[in-house]
Amino acid sequence: MKREMRKSKTEVEIIRNEKVNLIVNKTFSFALEVMDYSEKLRLLHKYEMASQLFKSGNSIGANTWEAQNTESNADFIHKFKIAAKEADEANYWLKLFTASKHYPDPPLDIETELKSIILIISKLSVVVKNVDFRI
Repeated sequence: MKREMRKSKTEVEIIRNEKVNLIVNKTFSFALEVMDYSEKLRLLHKYEMASQLFKSGNSIGANTWEAQNTESNADFIHKFKIAAKEADEANYWLKLFTASKHYPDPPLDIETELKSIILIISKLSVVVKNVDFRI
């Protein structure tokens, strides 16, 4: 079965441009966790809410991945701003699920991982504004 063959969260390491990239790895692992929790919600027939979390949670990783190939600092910052907005939205859905008696609580590690991602994204956005990364 595919799920059993997948590496665990701690084993996932994406190498982009011959370098290990912390934020890309974290958002990729987070997306896998979101997929698992969304599937759990779908099995409980919570389709609409599962889709909301699925879209915002996976968009974080997609935008940080895409940011690795931007052509300017402005484009890089823009991708991370989108990722930050999507992270805030995912955080909203996770808090809503936790507060509702009609939904299973999200795994604690998914919430912890999201907090870590939000901190990294906000720090990167500040640093990049002051540095020209183009070669």
